[in-house]
Amino acid sequence: MADLTALEVNRLRKQPGTYRVSDNLYLQVRPSRKGGLRASWILRYYRDGRQTWMGLGKASVFALVEARERARKHRQLLADDRDPLVVKRQRITADKIEAAKSITFSECARKYVAAHEASWKNGKHAAQWRTTFEGSARAKAASAAINDLPVSEIDTALAIKVLEPIWKKTPETASRVRQRCEQVIDWAAARGYRDKGSNPFIWRGHLDKLLPKPSKVKRVKHHLALPYAEIPDFMVELRGNKSISARALEFLILTACRTNEVINAIWNEINFADRAWTIPPDRMKAGKEHKVPLAPRAIEVLQALPREDGNPHLFIGGKKGAPLSNMAMLELMKGMRPGFVPHGFRSTFRDWAAERTNYANYVVEKALAHTVADKVEAAYRRGDLFEKRRRLMADWMQFCASPPVKATDDNITPIRRKKAS
Repeated sequence: MADLTALEVNRLRKQPGTYRVSDNLYLQVRPSRKGGLRASWILRYYRDGRQTWMGLGKASVFALVEARERARKHRQLLADDRDPLVVKRQRITADKIEAAKSITFSECARKYVAAHEASWKNGKHAAQWRTTFEGSARAKAASAAINDLPVSEIDTALAIKVLEPIWKKTPETASRVRQRCEQVIDWAAARGYRDKGSNPFIWRGHLDKLLPKPSKVKRVKHHLALPYAEIPDFMVELRGNKSISARALEFLILTACRTNEVINAIWNEINFADRAWTIPPDRMKAGKEHKVPLAPRAIEVLQALPREDGNPHLFIGGKKGAPLSNMAMLELMKGMRPGFVPHGFRSTFRDWAAERTNYANYVVEKALAHTVADKVEAAYRRGDLFEKRRRLMADWMQFCASPPVKATDDNITPIRRKKAS
C-alpha cells in the first residue's frame, strides 16, 4: 500500500477515523472536547504476537515528515529487539527522577507544610513552620546556605554550615531549625527527591558527635513565678487597676490558664448557669477540650466586662472585632512586677496547691490541663474531676482574696536574736 502524501493527510484530518499513512504510522482523527476534530500520530507494531498502539504526538505539532522520522526510530528499536513503549516509559521515569532531584530544599519545606498542616491543631503551628527559616535574622541567614540548593545535594557539611552559626548564640532556635530540617529531609527521601539513607540533620549518632548538646550550651530559663505568699497583696493592687488587661490578668490567675487561652476566649464558651468555661481543642496545648470551673470572683470579672457589637471575645482589644493583644498582660506585669510574666502564675498556683492544700497531685495537674505522664494513673483518671477541681479553684480564689500579711514587730524575728519562748 502506497504511503499517503501531505495533501492526502490534510484532507483526512477533516473526518473522524484511523488511517494508515506509512509503515507502522497511522493518523487518528477524533472529536475534541472543545468541539471540532483533533488529529494525532499513532505507531502500530507487533511484539510477541501482540498488537500495540503508541502515541507519537499531535498532528498540529509534528508535520508528516517529522512523524515519519519518529516512526522510523521506533522501528529501529524493534529491530534491536526493544519494545518502543517500554523505552518511552523508562525515559519518562528517568526524566521525572532527574527533575525530582533538582527540587530545592525550600520547595520541599513548603510541600511538607502543605502535606501536614491539616493534621496540626491550629494555624499558628503552620505559621511557625513557615517562618522557621525566615523568622529571625540569624535563622534566615543560616538557612540561606541550603534553601536554594537541590535537596538531593544537602550533606553533613551543609547541615553544619546551617547550624553552627546559631548553635551557641540561640540554641533553642537552632534546635528547632535542626528538628524541622530533619523532618523535611526525611519527607524528601520518602518522596524520592533524594536517595534514602542517612539524614544529615539527624541528632543521635550523628550531629551529637559534632555539636554540643543544647542543654549544655545554655540552661533553660523557666518563667519567673511570683511567690504565692505575695499573691494576696498583688491581687489587691491588680484589682485597683480598672483596665481590660488587668481584668484579663486577674481572670488568668483565677483560672490558672495560659495567656493564649484567655485572650482568645469568646462568650459562647462561657456557661454562666454551670459556672464553667469550655476551651476548644484547637486552643489547648494538649489538643484536647478543657472545661474550667469558674469561681465566684471569676464570674464577677466576666459580668463586669464591656461588650462590643461584632466582637465575640471576652477581653476586647484596641482594634474593632479583635481580642486583647497578647502583649497587653505582659506589659502590665512589667509595670507591676518587673521580671515576672503572666505564665508564671501557673507555677505560683502549682506551688500553692502543693504546699498549702491536701489536693491530690492529679487533681492539680488536671486543673492545669497537663497530660498525665504515668500511663497507669492516666488509665484510672479518665474523668475530668470537675467537681474536685471546682473546690480547688474556689479555695484558690479565697486565698487570692485573703488579706495581705503586713510585717509587724510581732511577726518579725531578727536573725541575730532568738525569739523568746
